[in-house]
Order: sequence, then C-alpha cells, then structure tokens
Amino acid sequence: MSSKNTPADSGDRNKVAIVTGGGSGLGFAIAEKFVQNGITTIIVGRDEQKLKTAKEQLGENCFYKSCDLSALSTIPALIENIIAEFGQVDILVNNAGINMKKEFTEVTDEEFQSVISTNVSSVFSISREVVKNMLQKKSGCIINISSMAAQYGLPKVIAYSASKTAIDGMTRAMAVELSPMGIRVNAIAPGFIYSAMTDKALNSDPERKAKVFGRTPMGHMGQPADIGEAALFLAGDGAKYITGVVLPVDGGNSIGF
Repeated sequence: MSSKNTPADSGDRNKVAIVTGGGSGLGFAIAEKFVQNGITTIIVGRDEQKLKTAKEQLGENCFYKSCDLSALSTIPALIENIIAEFGQVDILVNNAGINMKKEFTEVTDEEFQSVISTNVSSVFSISREVVKNMLQKKSGCIINISSMAAQYGLPKVIAYSASKTAIDGMTRAMAVELSPMGIRVNAIAPGFIYSAMTDKALNSDPERKAKVFGRTPMGHMGQPADIGEAALFLAGDGAKYITGVVLPVDGGNSIGF
C-alpha cells in the first residue's frame, strides 16, 4: 500500500471521497467531477503508475492509494490509513471491477470466484470499513456501480452478471439498514458508454452495433462524464432524499425495444 502525499490542512475541510478503480475509465470520470467540485478525492487501484498519472491529470485535490482490493485482508488497513490521513470519509464510490467473456460451460470455478471476489466481496468489505467511520458522524453516501448485465440477460458474462445482480441486492439491503443512521446508498447502472475499446468493438461487429443502437432510444453511446455527473448528483445535497435506487444512465437502453 502506498500513497502520494497528504492534505496540508487538517482543519475544516471539504467532503472526502474514495473512488475505487479511479485511475481510468468511469472511475476517472467520477473522480474528475468530484475534484472539479471541490471534493477531496482519493483514487484507489492496483496499478500505481496508472494512479500516479491520473493524479497528475486531476490535480492537487486528488490523492491515491495503491491496493489490490481482491486481497480482502488488506482493506481494513487501507481505510484506517485513509481516515488517519484525511480525518473522515463522506463518499465512497465502489467502481473497481473486472469482467470476463467466456462460454458458460468453459468458466472454471476459480474464474467465477475471482470475479465474485473483486466485484462483490471487496465491495462488501470496503463498504463495511467505511461505514464504521460514517456511523460516527451519522452521515455519508455510498454509490455502487452496477451494470446493464443486472437489468437483463447477456450471454458469455455469467460471473459478471451474477456479480452485478448481487450489487443491486446489496445496494437495497444496505440502504434499508443504513439510511436510518444517515447513510444513503445508491447505485448507477451505466449503459453503453464511449471508450476507445467499446467503439472499436462495436465498429468491428456491425450486427452487435445495430442491436445496441436499435434498442437505445437516444441512438448513441453515453460519455464517461455522464456517469460522473450522475455520481456527483447522488453524492450531493440535491439527492438527500434518494436512497436504495439503481439509476440507469443508459440513453433509455434498459427500457428500449
């Protein structure tokens, strides 16, 4: 576990957020929105070089911790370390996750367990440790990242689908248990969001591309910033009466026909 410097002022600070998987993709987009809006943001991930590069782009209000969240035993120390440095955690975004595309009958027990461990068990563990701190001040916000794979059936991603469906159930269960203590818990279910990889994948498979856009009423992919905006809203006072919701940010894909 390692970190890049600590906040200079330990007095009255703005909100503090943790974004897992914040070094790239949707996590980076969420961290970017937080930082732009004065939220001290700690990005967590496995790849220290990627985190360092992201921190340089995001600026002085961003900090990083390198940690393999699938090693569950390291999580309590990670959160203890963050609270010791930053004083509190107001927002937790559980974005880190892995996927695996493989025929159902070819997925091994170890592969299935690996996805569940990273996408479900680590979300539980880090949330548990952060909630212990949030309970002391009777306030906090947790945002889990779900997926269209929990909204309907997708082939060849059995472990990922199982993990994201579990995230939806955990979101509701956590919200019911923790909201009376001032901790709101919600999830975001991204649709097809632009990335160079997604764009390339769709352009190389015209049939899949037609299927994706054919059932997306808005007719185009979203941008990572759209997920960032949704997270910023759910973390803010404008959403203070919203808890237990799985918010699709998908251009209507989940209700398209």
